[in-house]
Amino acid sequence: MSETVHLTLTGADWLTLFTQYLMLSLLSVGGAISTTSEMHRFLVDQHHWLTQSQFSASIAIAQAAPGPNVLFVALMGWHVGINTGSQWAGLFGVAVTMIGIMVPSTTLTYLAAQWGHRNRQLRGVRAFKQGMGPIVIGLLIATGWILARGDGTAATEWRLWLVTVVSALVVWRTRIHMLWLLGAGAALGWFHVI
Repeated sequence: MSETVHLTLTGADWLTLFTQYLMLSLLSVGGAISTTSEMHRFLVDQHHWLTQSQFSASIAIAQAAPGPNVLFVALMGWHVGINTGSQWAGLFGVAVTMIGIMVPSTTLTYLAAQWGHRNRQLRGVRAFKQGMGPIVIGLLIATGWILARGDGTAATEWRLWLVTVVSALVVWRTRIHMLWLLGAGAALGWFHVI
């Protein structure tokens, strides 16, 4: 995370960031992590407010930390603010992104859950619930692809892809706890196998 971006953000830029997270909130059907491919496009590719390493580190740190996985959104807001050169802007970035990602989806979830519970016997409600599974899986695959791409070297590393496929098959077909797979992956990395 040594590379940084030096930004000058206007009020309109902060408003753009806020409205982007408001919109992403309504798309975050599988949780905020399912919208990371769009966050990457917006923050790294389009506006260049974050570097690839800042983006990836935000997700990695938040996923490793205890607590809700939405913390990566706060870290992205922090990095955008810090890239302006001010810790206060970092705190403002946290507020902008977290309020943006939380308020619409929380409100919609509350209202939809109330309505869905009252109408759970309707065929359309049951079909909607079953149809959301493939959408969430697709969004998570897009997220995995963005994270695996990283700095571009992962695309040529066949060993990483092999470990990913084997791990997915083991999780799918066995009852082995994922922590054993994480430990095995750490050991492979420690011994420079992957």
